[in-house]
Amino acid sequence: MAKITKTEQEVRQQNVAEAVSKTDQFFKENGKLIYGCVIAVLVIALCAIAYNRFILQPKKAQASEQMVRAERWFEAGEYELALNGDDNDPGLLDILSQYGAKAGEAVYLYTGIAQLQTGAYEEAIANLKKYSGEDPILLSRAQACIGDAYVELQNNKEASAWYQKAAKTVDNAFAAAYLLKAGIAAEANGDSAQALSFYQEIKDQYANAPEAMEIDKYITRIQTAE
Repeated sequence: MAKITKTEQEVRQQNVAEAVSKTDQFFKENGKLIYGCVIAVLVIALCAIAYNRFILQPKKAQASEQMVRAERWFEAGEYELALNGDDNDPGLLDILSQYGAKAGEAVYLYTGIAQLQTGAYEEAIANLKKYSGEDPILLSRAQACIGDAYVELQNNKEASAWYQKAAKTVDNAFAAAYLLKAGIAAEANGDSAQALSFYQEIKDQYANAPEAMEIDKYITRIQTAE
């Protein structure tokens, strides 16, 4: 390894001194701006923490408390009460209006299904589409309920598409039920070929599902008509 001469050491020291001098000069010229940015970031972070602790979390807690009674009405099949509440407890519509998603993803599912059951089909579709829960069984149910709402609105093409989407979301026995609905809606829309593909999928992939026991009659009906 080559020996570092005194001259080289001096050059290095000079370069370091110049770098320190430039850095010091930069902070002198831009110190206020830098400190201002740092303070702004700290203020934003503190505001976010404060909002989460003193506003968001309490609102979530309030929404959860108010959801209890509405959920009980929903589970009992009292859909009008679940939606509108009574003199003592608010319904899903009030909770959704006041808290939105702070009440939890389930509020969209409950509200949408209750609206479907009470004939508010357009509103049901809008709320069910907002549901994005991670449980595939519940998510597929929401998608199938959207299909049900489209059937009621006599839009069988959209209904079939949503039933198919539900079947893809949950790959178990529930899928066969959704595929059967997709096939029936496709037939109602005049698309026998697509309906046949859904029925055949039930027969091939979900042979143990209850829907598979009578699927041959659906397949035969289409094949005979052709």
